[in-house]
Amino acid sequence: MVHICRTSQTFVLELHPSPSVGTPPIPSIIIHSFGFYQSQITALHLPVRRGVGLFPGATSLPKDSARPFKYSMGAPLQRHKRNWVWNQFFVLEEYTGDDPLYVGKLHSDVDKGEGNVKYVLNGEGATSIFTIDENTGDIHATKRLDREEQAYYTLRAQARDRATNLPVEPESEFVIKVQDINDNEPKFLDGPYNAQVPEMSPVGTSVVEVKATDADDPTYGNSARVVYSILEGQPYFSVEPKTGIVRTALPNMDREARDQYLLVIQAKDMVGQMGGLSGTTSVTVMLTDVNDNPPRFSRKSYQFAVPESLPVASVVAKIKALDSDIGPNAEMDYRIIEGDGLGVFRVTPDKDTQEGVITLQKNLDFETKSSYTLKIEASNRNIDPRFLSQGPFSDTSMVRLTVENVDEPPVFSSMLSKMVISEAAKVGTIIGTVSAIDPDSTNSPIRYSIDRNTDLERFFNIDSTTGVISTAKPLDREVNAVHNITILATESMDPSQVGKGVALISVMDINDNAPVFALEYETFLCESAAPGQVIETISAVDRDEPPTGHRFFFSLTPETAGNMNFTLRDNKDNTASVLTKRSGFQRREQVMYRLPVLIVDSGMPALSSTNTLSIRVCDCDPDGTPLSCGTEAFMLSAGLSTGALIAILACIITLLVLVLLIVTMRRRKKEPLILDEDRDVRENIVRYDDEGGGEEDTEAFDMVTLRNLNVVRDSKTRRDVTPEVSTLYCSRPPPYKIAPDNGIFREFIWDRLKDADVDPSAPPYDSLQTYAFEGSGSMAESLSSLDSLSTDSEQNYDYLSDWGPRFRKLADLYGHGDSSNIFSS
Repeated sequence: MVHICRTSQTFVLELHPSPSVGTPPIPSIIIHSFGFYQSQITALHLPVRRGVGLFPGATSLPKDSARPFKYSMGAPLQRHKRNWVWNQFFVLEEYTGDDPLYVGKLHSDVDKGEGNVKYVLNGEGATSIFTIDENTGDIHATKRLDREEQAYYTLRAQARDRATNLPVEPESEFVIKVQDINDNEPKFLDGPYNAQVPEMSPVGTSVVEVKATDADDPTYGNSARVVYSILEGQPYFSVEPKTGIVRTALPNMDREARDQYLLVIQAKDMVGQMGGLSGTTSVTVMLTDVNDNPPRFSRKSYQFAVPESLPVASVVAKIKALDSDIGPNAEMDYRIIEGDGLGVFRVTPDKDTQEGVITLQKNLDFETKSSYTLKIEASNRNIDPRFLSQGPFSDTSMVRLTVENVDEPPVFSSMLSKMVISEAAKVGTIIGTVSAIDPDSTNSPIRYSIDRNTDLERFFNIDSTTGVISTAKPLDREVNAVHNITILATESMDPSQVGKGVALISVMDINDNAPVFALEYETFLCESAAPGQVIETISAVDRDEPPTGHRFFFSLTPETAGNMNFTLRDNKDNTASVLTKRSGFQRREQVMYRLPVLIVDSGMPALSSTNTLSIRVCDCDPDGTPLSCGTEAFMLSAGLSTGALIAILACIITLLVLVLLIVTMRRRKKEPLILDEDRDVRENIVRYDDEGGGEEDTEAFDMVTLRNLNVVRDSKTRRDVTPEVSTLYCSRPPPYKIAPDNGIFREFIWDRLKDADVDPSAPPYDSLQTYAFEGSGSMAESLSSLDSLSTDSEQNYDYLSDWGPRFRKLADLYGHGDSSNIFSS
């Protein structure tokens, strides 16, 4: 029989064994549970285990509940609503009292109240969270518990003998469950949210689903039952209270008017009732674009200017149709649908800017056509059928292109002129004619010239007026078979306008080269050679290229045709074979034979050449392989090879060269640079055709003289400086002893220096130009007879006899004295 009795606020449930004959009493632990909710005690089925009474636990009943509860051990009652756990206590979470929270009581029927039994508690949280009074069996919680951290604790209870510490009953396991309270608000773990929805979506289109979680116990009460509501975002969007699905609430939301919305969604537990906790999250909704706007040109006509010199494929202009959509919905195609510029211009879309790029397809000519008109259409590439009712997704605009006149260079009638000339053509032979015109309306006269960078050796000339090209030098096809020269056409009225053309001149071949041996043959003849044996096969080459190919004829020269040693056989295939006519060749008798071979080509006229074939007599092995040839065998017998002899000879020559070089250098060092006065230096007269050599002039001229004209030179001269002409005067003082007119000399030098500086083609021979000036008032005066009217000139040339034998002829012609005795002394 189970008795449930009320003692103050505690209901004690006791289990006693049924008295039956012969059945001993079974001891058991009586679990006194801390109260019951009346709603929870609707049915109770207590299973019984050996020696233990098993009970459910619950929280306390309301204070005003005074109804007694009585249960019998009859047949099991039907279970309603909840399942009972017989061996668990309940403790309320988040208890904030000052005293330990009473959980429940353990009691053994062995305990008679004499203090011989003590109660022991083991398991999760024993001694740290839960304590037990070992005398009374009362269990308390010493810490505040949080169901969200741990929902239940499993403990083991045991009654022991206090004296022996031995268990008086088997160990019993039970559970302390933490009872939930509504202490956690709903949370959006995935928030804040970002969502997209197409613009113009119908009402009720799903946007995003938000989800809030509540850490409270979902199986107990309404603490974890959440409902959703929208705090911000009306009237554009709504949210379903139970599912959290956000939907559109207004039709025809236009992205071009507003493309972003910020919603605030609230989740509240306790099914939204008063006292429930709540949490919020934000949802950013972006309206995505759809193609609901057609392209439109901002202007119905455009006008652009195009220079006629614009090259093909250049960009002429750019136009753009505006489209409020973005991305693929704004992509456009452009095309020319009408106008006189079809084929001359082309329009293509720029994939980055969606502009219509107009490019030139053909060359423009202002003189031919000065303007073009195009009608261009822009249309969307990706069309949404839902919005076709709004009108065509395309637009048109007129484009006028005005061609601007540009001063153009001359244009050749043919950019490439092919010409042919024979290499036998004489200098001045006309090759062909090129022609160019001024494409402008001014029609300026044209002057022709050859770009000499393409004709460095100046093989050709061109008539500047007619454009006739002729030869300027003899041509040689074997040196250069094709000449590629650039012809320049320059406007006479505007030399800056220059056109270029190309003349490709092919030089035709004539038979002007005789055939020769194809290679330098090294022919060997064995001493054991038999008559009629082929010892060499020769071939020929010819630098000419006849149209029908080469044909060579081989024969021996008439002088050697009847020799008794060798004969020649023409193989009729541009080769010939050399054969022996006898045997018994001995290198001791003759080591080398020279055979002249006559080669004739098939040209018109035919050319021939005589080529000598050297045949060396050799000692051969039985297979005919040469072992030793000519005099080499005798040198080998002496113990020295040809290579060794050559090396010795090279060493001797090197030593001789070194000795001669040393002797020459030492002799040059001993010779003084200054000549004695008694030595005749007339042989070192300066040559008037000496043009100088830039920096090298310092070895032939005294540069100090130019720097200081007032310096009086010494009478001694250096060997490395050519003496002046004035040194020839024997009886008169040298003219350079007297300083010339410095002002005239200096002015002359500066004038020539300025001329050289401004002349871009002048070579850097500054010193050359200064030595051409002799100054004014030369003491020798002029030796020329150009001003003499007759031989009876008043000029006296008797002093020529004092100048030595070199001027004997002048003295005979112009002297008045007895010329026979002029040089007697």
